[in-house]
Amino acid sequence: MKALPLLILLALAACGRPQPSVSLIQGPKAQVQSKDSTGEDIAETAGAPLIGKYAPAITLTTLDGKTIDLASFYGRKPVYLKFWATWCVPCRLQMPHFENVQRTLGKDIEVVAVNADFNETKEAVRQYREKFGLTMPIVIDDGRLANALHLRVTPQHVVIGRDGRILHVGHLADARLDHALTQAIAEPAATYPQASARAGAEAARTSAPPLTTLTGETMALHDGARPTVIFFFSPWCETYLKSSRPAMAEACRETTVQAAQLSRQPGARWLGVAAGLWATQKDLAGYQRDHPLPMPLALDETGGFFRAFNISDVPAFVVLDSAGHVVARTRSAEQATRAAARVRAAPSSAKEL
Repeated sequence: MKALPLLILLALAACGRPQPSVSLIQGPKAQVQSKDSTGEDIAETAGAPLIGKYAPAITLTTLDGKTIDLASFYGRKPVYLKFWATWCVPCRLQMPHFENVQRTLGKDIEVVAVNADFNETKEAVRQYREKFGLTMPIVIDDGRLANALHLRVTPQHVVIGRDGRILHVGHLADARLDHALTQAIAEPAATYPQASARAGAEAARTSAPPLTTLTGETMALHDGARPTVIFFFSPWCETYLKSSRPAMAEACRETTVQAAQLSRQPGARWLGVAAGLWATQKDLAGYQRDHPLPMPLALDETGGFFRAFNISDVPAFVVLDSAGHVVARTRSAEQATRAAARVRAAPSSAKEL
């Protein structure tokens, strides 16, 4: 049906000349970056259990306030979701490919840009849309899609067949992605079991496994005796964002230094939880070597821990009382320390997690 035209159009989109088969829209230099290779491995590993399963039946709200019910397409029209972030370099490199899919195939496949909502603002997303001339619907994820679709890197592509089953999960805008798009479009209409699929999506959304520290211990949120300060951070914030978001990178560096100093004071337990987006256990171990944080560290690979505490920006702190109730949220290590001191002086409690 559309296979041959799609491949031709995507190939010609890159400045009017054919590109190597490894990438139909980017040049070869963009694809040989080690981070992209690692990203494809991470995305494929995380997405492997999803292939052939029904996609989540989730209702989304676009940047312009419109509603998108993903389940309304299943059974009749394929869907292409792309997770991205305004600070993400490979996302920016792949945007011409993404927009070209929308312009050439938007009538045959529902294209949705899904901002990962990690250190983002709506205004930044709007400016990004204008800069790159994006015409597809844009949504800012509230964590449900990231959880259901095992988001681990940006960009992450998810192609959903006409029958509502997931065909492809990957990181690169390459021939495999294009093949998945043409395959999805070529599929016939199918019956979609709305009720059972929605129940499965809800079950996936509410699950949040416990964390294991770098030393192999289960991270306990309270000990019954002292308040606990949870330090939410990203191992790459101060390095990867140094050129594109210098103020944010510096904030991450300064906060880590403060957290290392203040966590040595007696009276409160400190725990460090790293975001799983673009991070591995090896990355976290390296970060601990470079930043001697005197606290247990764990990687939130699925993002469930961050979502449980409603954290979408780093650095951030959540203070718990001795029973594990949330008593304070802040972006400052000093304010977190003062909140913990107030808990010791006058114990109080709020929401238990």
